[in-house]
Amino acid sequence: MFALTPARLAVLHAVADTLLPPGPHHLPPGSALIDFEKLAATIRAQPLGAQAEFERLLELLGRPLAGFTWRGPLRAFPELAPAQRELLLQSWATSRLAPLRKGFHALRQLCLFLYYGDSPAAGGPNPAWADLGYPGPAPADDQAPVAAPQHLNLLAPTADVTYTCDVLVIGSGAGGGVVAGELAAAGHDVLVLEKGPYRHGADFTGREADMLSQLYEARASLLTQDGGVGLLAGSCLGGGTTVNWAGAFRPPDYILDEWAREHDAPFFAGPDFARSLDAVAAALGVNTAYAQHNGQNQALRDGSARLGQATHLIPRNERGLGEGLGHFRGLGFSSLGDAHGIKQGTLNTYLPLACAHGARLLPGTQVARVTVAAGRATGAVATHTTAGGLAVTVTVRAQRVVVAGGAVHTPALLLRSGLRHPHLGQHLHLHPTVIVAGRYAQPMHSWHGPSMSIVNDHLARLGGSNYGVKLETPPTHPGLLSTVLPWLGGQQHRALMHQASHLGSFIVLTRDRDGGRVRVDKQGAPLIDYQLSTYDRAHLLTGVRGAAEIHAAAGAHTIYLPHGTLPTLRAENGRLLNPELLAQLPRLSWQPGRFGLFSAHQMSTCRLGGQAATHPLRPSGETVEVSGLYVADGSAFPACSGVNPMLTIMALAHYLAQGLK
Repeated sequence: MFALTPARLAVLHAVADTLLPPGPHHLPPGSALIDFEKLAATIRAQPLGAQAEFERLLELLGRPLAGFTWRGPLRAFPELAPAQRELLLQSWATSRLAPLRKGFHALRQLCLFLYYGDSPAAGGPNPAWADLGYPGPAPADDQAPVAAPQHLNLLAPTADVTYTCDVLVIGSGAGGGVVAGELAAAGHDVLVLEKGPYRHGADFTGREADMLSQLYEARASLLTQDGGVGLLAGSCLGGGTTVNWAGAFRPPDYILDEWAREHDAPFFAGPDFARSLDAVAAALGVNTAYAQHNGQNQALRDGSARLGQATHLIPRNERGLGEGLGHFRGLGFSSLGDAHGIKQGTLNTYLPLACAHGARLLPGTQVARVTVAAGRATGAVATHTTAGGLAVTVTVRAQRVVVAGGAVHTPALLLRSGLRHPHLGQHLHLHPTVIVAGRYAQPMHSWHGPSMSIVNDHLARLGGSNYGVKLETPPTHPGLLSTVLPWLGGQQHRALMHQASHLGSFIVLTRDRDGGRVRVDKQGAPLIDYQLSTYDRAHLLTGVRGAAEIHAAAGAHTIYLPHGTLPTLRAENGRLLNPELLAQLPRLSWQPGRFGLFSAHQMSTCRLGGQAATHPLRPSGETVEVSGLYVADGSAFPACSGVNPMLTIMALAHYLAQGLK
């Protein structure tokens, strides 16, 4: 495991102070605000191979040989003058050598996120927030956090234990939570194992670094193998439904028709699946009954209208919004966990339903493998970590097993359990996403209000295909914002962040046709391989152009395009002054590490369909290889959904649960 030795700490201090030199208004340098123990914990959350790679990176920077990487002085990084350190990092950011680009971006993202996203352990604001105009997570009104959800039957073993049940559900998010609720309510004895922790109410502090480290996979630092795509995936009780942006989209009919036709799964286009969509939407209180939008959503709406493009309100799974400004402001923090119980994820709906009918929940439990005998699933072996840090072995004996660990961990678990279908782990889709930011004369304060309330679909089906992009908006808290804005130098990046309250951001979310894969290392940990194809990149760049034009039409005067060289558009009176820059985008290098690419949706690695040779799951959700073993999460999608997938996952889990009953 990664150790923070004095030599490595010295390198990290020097890197942090180079990425974040002292700023105006007495802003401290990077090393003064970054908690390096948290940085080390993030490294230790990675697979062992990635940890070893990071150790080699720090060792290289700690030696004179680092000079050969940029044709500079043969001195260790901490021994260089500040200007020389910045030149070295700038050279790595644009290097032709992929490992150097990957190393730079790993250091950049870790340091910037912890500098802007963390706050003192004793509470109070981060000293850097005032310069950004960011108010921090202080409650915006007098609304107290909700109490713990009722009827949650939480197990807490302190020694090795064996449980028996009718149905073992692995995962508690959009897929597992629904299956657990449906089957328990039908009279089945259900046990739910969840890898992540249980948090609720006041536990959701809104402090970005703390919440992302507790509630997201790999402390929100999950990456593809080449470092080219950052992945956000929930890892807590309630899974992604606890931390997502509350967009509850129904899948388009043309997508469901495609799945039904091309993957021999006709139920997707039939009435039973439609009834499942209706059922989960009702359980979550999905609605569009909200009247306010934050600055960037209003800009997306207004700019689109001025260009003659339609937008739509995004259905959201929230209840009890009220009319007060405080409720509106508080919604901006729900991607960090909703302290007020407004967002209706499985933590507030299907898991209480399951426990009210006798289901048991065991969070903090990593499943090593599903047990199989005579070709049939018989349970699982797992490790539970107690509140005191003790690891205890959990053995489960079950009649049926439902895996719902998400499109990264579900195939990894099945591979660890001995399944070998040739398409298992293949066809990974990510909805690859970039951010196009616009600077406006007026404050946008885009960290308040619903993260996403407006969507523009006019580019959703490009070239007569079912593939294209959606234009939406993301959360904009300063930690993640700092990692998506390109770093060209320490003071340049500080100047960008100083504009944070005036920035509005649109995301270009791509329905990717060409996928990647998930495999496992020697320890069984998942490894993610994915590169954006030429076909999908063309669609993404079409979306970048569309987003930039909407920013200009909405009144932005400066628009930052999503490439490491920071191409910048100027606009006046709704018109782009240098539109030729958009035409030049395809000629830039789009190799991994040259631009920021992200994913909040992972899908299709255990795809379901009627062709057993090419689909690891039958239309019932049962695996082709092992009877009594089912999958009910986004990994079962025949292809990617093209919309934020929560509601589709829940509907699929609901539909499969009817068969399981």
